[in-house]
Amino acid sequence: MLKNAHLHGTDLRGYGRLAIDATLGITALVETLHHNILRSPGVFGNATQEPARGITGFVYRSIRGVTRLVGSGVDVLLGQLAPLIGDVTSSPTREALLSALNGVLGDHLETKNNPLAIPMQFRRDGLPLELDRDALARAIPEAGGKLLVLVHGLCMNDLQWRRNGHDHGAALARDLGYTPVYLHYNSGLHIGSNGIAFAQQMEDLVHAWPVPIEEVVILGHSMGGLVARSACQHAREAEQAWLPRLNKLVFLGTPHLGAPLERGGNWIDTVLDASPYTTAFARLGKIRSAGITDLRHGSVSRADNLGRNRFQRGAPRPRHVPLPADVASYAIAASLADKSGKLGEKLLGDGLVPLKSALGQGSRRDLALPKTHLWTGYGMNHMDLLDHQDVYERLRRWL
Repeated sequence: MLKNAHLHGTDLRGYGRLAIDATLGITALVETLHHNILRSPGVFGNATQEPARGITGFVYRSIRGVTRLVGSGVDVLLGQLAPLIGDVTSSPTREALLSALNGVLGDHLETKNNPLAIPMQFRRDGLPLELDRDALARAIPEAGGKLLVLVHGLCMNDLQWRRNGHDHGAALARDLGYTPVYLHYNSGLHIGSNGIAFAQQMEDLVHAWPVPIEEVVILGHSMGGLVARSACQHAREAEQAWLPRLNKLVFLGTPHLGAPLERGGNWIDTVLDASPYTTAFARLGKIRSAGITDLRHGSVSRADNLGRNRFQRGAPRPRHVPLPADVASYAIAASLADKSGKLGEKLLGDGLVPLKSALGQGSRRDLALPKTHLWTGYGMNHMDLLDHQDVYERLRRWL
C-alpha cells in the first residue's frame, strides 16, 4: 500500500527551481533599484528597467551567473535523489499547498516546466481518471447517465469541494442520482487557456463515458464558473460534440464582471511605477499569475490577452461572451450582510465577489439571466457557498 505524503520526489526539484527563480528575481529587483538611484532622476523622473552598466552591471551579471550555475547543480542532484523517496500518494495538505502555489505562480511554473505545475485532469477522490471507456467503467462502476462536472476556483483543488463534511457533488449523487466528476487544473493560467483545455477534456470525457448520457451539468465555483463559460465559448467555435449535450450551467460566486481586489492590485502597480525609486517594487506585484489578472474584469476569452500587457491600466474591457444558447444557466451569490438592502450587501458582496458581478448584472456585459435563475444567500461568505445548507437546497431544487 502506498504511503500518504506531504512531499513527492519531484517536489524537491520543483521547489529548488523556484528558489533559484526567486533569487534571480530579487537580484533583478535590487539591480533596478540600484541603477535608478545611481542615475538620480528625481522623485518623478523617468525610471529605467535597463540593467546596470560598468562595474555595477558586471557584479549583478556575476551574481546571476553563479546563481544559475549553482541552480543547475542542485537540480541535477535533486533529480538523482527523487527516486529514493519512492512511490507515495498525495496528502490533502500537499494538494492544498500546490493549488495555492499554482494559483499565484501557475503561469510561471508552466513556462519554466516546473514539476510543481498542475496538469489539467478529471479526478475522483483525488485520483486521476483515464479518459477511456473501459478505464472509466473500472474507476466508476456506479457511473450513470446524469453526469455532473464540478470546477473549482482560484488557488483551490478538487478535494476542497468537501468542506465541513459536505460535498455538493456527493450530495447530488445521493439525492438526485448524478455521477460527479471533478476537474483539477492550474488556476494560475489564463482563464481562456484553461477554457480551451477544459473544452477538449469535456469532449474526451463525453466520448468515453461508459453508459449513455442523459444529462450533463457543470457546476463552477468562483473562477471555475469563468473557466466553464470559456470552455463553452471554445466548444461553440470549434463545433465540439459535447456542448449540445450540456443541459445546465450553475455558477457559485463567479466574478462574471470581475473582482475589485484584483483591480486594487492593479492600482498599486500603477502607484509604485510612478517613481523611479519605487518602480523596482512594482515587480513584486507583477509576480501574480495570469489567472489572477484575468479576474480584474472577468475575462473568459484568450483573445482578450493577445498582444496586450496584462498589467497595463486602461486596457480595453473584455469582450462580452454570452452564455451558451439552449443551456439553462443559474447563478448563486452570497452576501456578508444578514439581509437585503444593507450597505454591506452592495459594497462587500461575499468578501471577494460583489453581488452584481456574481449575478452577472452589468450594463455592458449583462448575462440576462431570468430572476428565477438567480439567488442570493445572506449572512455567508465566498467559501460558505461550498457547504451552506441553503445553497445546497437551492442547487437541489434547480437540478
